[in-house]
Amino acid sequence: MRKQLQKYLPDHQSISTNRWLAPFANTLLHPRLWHLNRRSAAGAVASGLFCGLIPGPFQMLGAAICAVIFRVNLPLAMFTTFYTNPLTIVPLYLVAFTLGKLSLGELGSGNSFIAPPNYGDAGLLAWIAQLADWMAGLGQPLALGLVLLGALLAPAGYLVMRLLWRFYLVRAWRRRALAREAHAA
Repeated sequence: MRKQLQKYLPDHQSISTNRWLAPFANTLLHPRLWHLNRRSAAGAVASGLFCGLIPGPFQMLGAAICAVIFRVNLPLAMFTTFYTNPLTIVPLYLVAFTLGKLSLGELGSGNSFIAPPNYGDAGLLAWIAQLADWMAGLGQPLALGLVLLGALLAPAGYLVMRLLWRFYLVRAWRRRALAREAHAA
């Protein structure tokens, strides 16, 4: 499994030669941030799933900070944040909003999710103002729901990654045992 994951992740050398990351070289080049094993992969997936729900362009930064703090695989943590994309962000935020309303005890109240404003003829600035008002109206249920959803997804991702890694190892052990038996016969 390690080989398949390492094909898609940047290597230690590409980071060490990047001039923009030079000030952070001591922190970012720690060996545990680049080592890929069961624990680091599962922790990286958990960090990426939790930080993927951070609004705006700060998802990868949050995943990188979590990877440095918990000493898990940095590239995999950052890559995992891509589960939130233009196709999945709206359903995830709807789930988070509902979860937030449920936990606040407001689910049965008359307030339901209101669709974001459409871009109209009023112009970009008017649309941005309407979008800001719409986001402020979602407020507390969405914020709480995002934290709760992240807190649910992170341990689930950790467990799934550990199970997948275990399944892969057991399968590889069985293949090697069968190959040894075939070679011995």
